[in-house]
Amino acid sequence: MASGGKTGFWQRLIGRGAVPAVADTGPLPTSPVVQQTQAPGASPPQARAPIPPPDLRDFELGAEIGRGAMAIVYKATQRSTGRQVAIKRLALSREFSADDLVDVRDRFMREARAARQLEHPDILQVVDAGQDGRDAWIALEYVLGRDLSLFTKPGQLLPVREVVLLGIRLARALDYAHSQGVVHRDIKPANVMLDRVNGSLKLMDFGIARVGDGSRTRTGLVLGTPSFMSPEQLAGLAVDGRSDLYSLGVLLYQLLTGTLPHQGDSMARLMQQIATEPAPDIRTHRRGLPESLALVLALALEKRPELRYPTGEQMARDLEAVLVMDLHAEPPPPDAIVRAQGPAFAQTLRLAPEEAGQNRPSPTEPSEPPQAS
Repeated sequence: MASGGKTGFWQRLIGRGAVPAVADTGPLPTSPVVQQTQAPGASPPQARAPIPPPDLRDFELGAEIGRGAMAIVYKATQRSTGRQVAIKRLALSREFSADDLVDVRDRFMREARAARQLEHPDILQVVDAGQDGRDAWIALEYVLGRDLSLFTKPGQLLPVREVVLLGIRLARALDYAHSQGVVHRDIKPANVMLDRVNGSLKLMDFGIARVGDGSRTRTGLVLGTPSFMSPEQLAGLAVDGRSDLYSLGVLLYQLLTGTLPHQGDSMARLMQQIATEPAPDIRTHRRGLPESLALVLALALEKRPELRYPTGEQMARDLEAVLVMDLHAEPPPPDAIVRAQGPAFAQTLRLAPEEAGQNRPSPTEPSEPPQAS
């Protein structure tokens, strides 16, 4: 595969030139300390009252609307503003040892503060975050919709043009986050909320996947969903925005075909495939998809980060070129016989449809019967 480190394949083919790569900005800069001199005879400045820490008591918790391995999500109302939000309570004390707990809570607060600075129409807004005893909580913008895992099953796939348009929006949302020094680390269908009625799209859970980095509580614990993780993330190496773009490639692959690019009958086999085996051409699962779209996904799924798209903006531009040049008609659906999904760890699972993400489905969308996990 030709290197994607300089330009996307469409820029090379039609000579649009390279888009400068965004340098790794690292942590968000802190405001400089400004020394102020006091005029002779002036009264000393009054000390400002300390800002109280966020308090969960400012939120009136309502019904439970989601549940995951480490968190319970509630619909809530912020008393001070009357704003409707979703509160995600993380049971850190249950998941991590006492030796790790302080570090984990501190890391969570750093990630939540960074995520709170993100202001993008396709990123779910973080309203506030704090600690509740030994645990933590985060208040999030409340939106209607269904998470994208509903649309990864054969027979329920979205139209190809709609998937590509979603990919463009998600790539640009990630490009913005990466330019702010924030990496998601857990891009998967369950972390994207879509309301097809009003066109709302929200990428959720920024920074949550990093909460457990370095935990010694669970031997071999892999954070994130393994089938969507980049080779470097599975190997425990440092990751940057290119890892998120790999995961976005997996997400689009599944939305288009109803299957994952890599599946194995054991964790070891799955990890070996992700690390060493090229993803099958997407057209092996869905004939009729344009070659240009297959090339975009192949570039996003390169094993080595330096061969992938360096920025989400470049990936978005290539997806736009696919729409303009090669997607004039809807390709036929995937073959009726689809390879069976792999074991539980290779899938985005949930106890019930309502528990994915943090919001309930749009009233106009069909409901889905609960599934056993």
